[in-house]
Amino acid sequence: MNAAIRTTCPYCGVGCGVLAAPDGQGGMTISGDADHPANRGRLCVKGAALGETIGTKGRLTAPRVNGDEVAWDKALEMIATRFTQTIADHGPESVALYVSGQLLTEDYYVANKLMKGFIGSANIDTNSRLCMASSVAGHRRAFGSDTVPGLYEDLELADVVVLVGSNLAWCHPVLHQRLLAAKAARGTKIIVIDPRRTATCEGADLHLAIAPGADAHLFNLLLCHLADEDRLDQDFLPHVTGLAEALQAARQSTADSTGLSPDDLRRFLALWSGHERVVTVYSQGINQSDSGTDKVNAILNCHLATGRIGRPGTGPFSVTGQPNAMGGREVGGLANMLACHLDLENPDHRTAVQTFWRSPRMADKPGLKAIDLFRAVEDRRIRALWILHTNPAVSMPEADRVARAIAACDFVAVSDIWPDTDTARLAHVLLPATAWGEKDGTVTNSERMISRQRAFMPAPGQARPDWWQLAQVAQRMGFAGFDWSGPQDIFAEYVALSGVAGALGSDFDISGLAGSDYGAMEPVRWPVATKSGGRFFGDGAFHTPDGRGRMVPVAARLPSALGAETSLRLNTGRIRDQWHTMTRTGMAARLMQHLGEPYLEIHPSDALRLGLGDATLAEVFNPLGRAILRVLKSEAVQPGHPFAPMHWTGQTASSGRIDALVPGLCDPVSGQPASKSAEVTIRPYQAAWYGFAVSRKDVQPDCAYWAKATVDGGVQLELAGGEIPEDWPSWASRLFGLSGPSAVLADPALGVHRMAFFDQGRLAAALFVARSPVLLSRPHLVQALGERDATVLAGRPAADRPDPGPTVCACLNVGLNTILQAITSDGLMTVDAIGVALGAGTNCGSCRPELATLLARPNLREAAE
Repeated sequence: MNAAIRTTCPYCGVGCGVLAAPDGQGGMTISGDADHPANRGRLCVKGAALGETIGTKGRLTAPRVNGDEVAWDKALEMIATRFTQTIADHGPESVALYVSGQLLTEDYYVANKLMKGFIGSANIDTNSRLCMASSVAGHRRAFGSDTVPGLYEDLELADVVVLVGSNLAWCHPVLHQRLLAAKAARGTKIIVIDPRRTATCEGADLHLAIAPGADAHLFNLLLCHLADEDRLDQDFLPHVTGLAEALQAARQSTADSTGLSPDDLRRFLALWSGHERVVTVYSQGINQSDSGTDKVNAILNCHLATGRIGRPGTGPFSVTGQPNAMGGREVGGLANMLACHLDLENPDHRTAVQTFWRSPRMADKPGLKAIDLFRAVEDRRIRALWILHTNPAVSMPEADRVARAIAACDFVAVSDIWPDTDTARLAHVLLPATAWGEKDGTVTNSERMISRQRAFMPAPGQARPDWWQLAQVAQRMGFAGFDWSGPQDIFAEYVALSGVAGALGSDFDISGLAGSDYGAMEPVRWPVATKSGGRFFGDGAFHTPDGRGRMVPVAARLPSALGAETSLRLNTGRIRDQWHTMTRTGMAARLMQHLGEPYLEIHPSDALRLGLGDATLAEVFNPLGRAILRVLKSEAVQPGHPFAPMHWTGQTASSGRIDALVPGLCDPVSGQPASKSAEVTIRPYQAAWYGFAVSRKDVQPDCAYWAKATVDGGVQLELAGGEIPEDWPSWASRLFGLSGPSAVLADPALGVHRMAFFDQGRLAAALFVARSPVLLSRPHLVQALGERDATVLAGRPAADRPDPGPTVCACLNVGLNTILQAITSDGLMTVDAIGVALGAGTNCGSCRPELATLLARPNLREAAE
């Protein structure tokens, strides 16, 4: 085995260090980097499975123009020519770039230099607009800069940690494990504020099931309580403006608006106000709102009024969703920002950057933010578009509308690693990009830690880095200053520009890294100039014109009323083992076994009222789009507020693109869409039949509903249809591309059909059909693929072979039935005892909340048994 390469995980904004060791046989051993300060050797299940996602089968390996492979020169020349001609005909505002938090900082830097400094338009935005723009706007209003004040270690130094709009256990598992370790070591109190009862609640001392959208009301009430109980920091207040105005606005909020019981509200106010060391962690539940910026500022107001900011164990903390959302913000990746945290609308800042870049022109006004950018594509104000490393035809609100706009655009280039994403299929020019493991550059995590992503495997075919693609097009457009030899040159230029920014008063200054060894660069937290990269604002010095922090009056409001009595308000988000649109995690079989198909989590009272049975299918729709989802009854969601995950695409499900139902309603300050409050109607999908299938080779179903998941040795499929085929064996043969089944079990009167296809005595495929959701052991059938199993049509293992049940611990592949059996037979009473007995929960810890739920809720054991 070769020596391990130190690199950084490509998933969430925790920024975990990873050791990647090639095994000499084309594979890779992945482990956590014990020396990296973000994770200290820990990895979540997604990070631990990275080695299973680096295959190159199906990759885009050569440029394509209109579907045909071409030489790089032709593809690059076409992009340069079309952009140049479009600018000549319609002006610089007629072209745009839409980029991604999956880009490395060096890629981001080149894209912004090209667009803002040479094309002269700020029409470059990023999918980070969808997750962190409200935090950026709130920071800039309060601090004068987009600065995260604190550090991860503050979670371990705090006496109280409040998690608001953050399912930390699933979305940032390594941080959650650090927090739980602090709770065990020093008794840290954990408060979770979330309308849903998520996995994070299992480790909390207090769960506030707040009324959806009422967060600003709650923090307004907290601000009033702090003032009324004389809990304000009189020594810090001279460093802050706006207290009186913020309090006046806050007093309009009422306890009734929160939906909380008086006891829960009193307990929260007492815990927050009664401890000096308080950290408030917030994420998408705050940001993804049409009043997200106000919610952010309501939180910041409480910390500013009490001086609980910039000191150990204190502060507001925005945790980011993407691996380089922070790096993108630092280089001005958003349409309303300039590189190195400079102000696009400040003429002195623009002049300084233009002078440094020696650019012919400079954008002098904000560009179009994501929603408006694609609206401009739709109405042909933008006629040439380049999309890099993101899939807006799935992930944008009003996804169907966005897909139609892209399809109708005069010219679309897409840089990606896969040729068949929903967005890539709409491109005129497709450019093969490098993936994680092939990229070389830097990323910045949620605590301002810059880390290296290092290449440890060759790029397949003709794949090239994103920065190279951008630079090549820039040169072909006639622009100078894009002739770097590698990412180290780009980083050196970026470091030098940050020194210019620092001289103008910017908080972002890494000029102390000038001349450092890029190849051997260790993780480093900015700023890196005259002081170390510690906390901000504890000394009362802010980046506003008067140097004082600003409290912002927040007129809290609840979401607008639903338009019809039959409507429900749909919440969307992530699940534990998947990432974005699953182009990476969907390749790892074990990551598909936890929750393997798109689903609708809905309160039992709503399900009863709507006529939705257990595990049946629900049709979810509104004027924007439609989805068909598996019904999951759960009291974890509130009545009237179902939840659906956002990961499924046109490649993994027939109708699971949930963002097609999310309206393009945005926060007026940040431009961030409200992704958690779509008004929808729900009704049962009238399936004439349900099915489950396994196959050793990939297949493309032809039925009304299907969801496909990678498994060891093949794929599994959930199926349903509105019409019953006349001949099930023939239908199955077409589905699998195989001759007639080797074994058939059928009872047409009951609507039961089971058939298996064997190749040289080994199971190649199987289909199970029933009139109601198919009950059988899915793990057993997956394990039977490629095996000699004459009993496969039974749908469950023989008596002498235990059925592990659905996967709970994906790291060690421990199933629900195995865990329940051990709890019952061995008398296990704690999560740690389960870990000792079975190993579940001992690796990344992501499943520990679910283990705690199994122990705490005996009814779940009975239901599973």
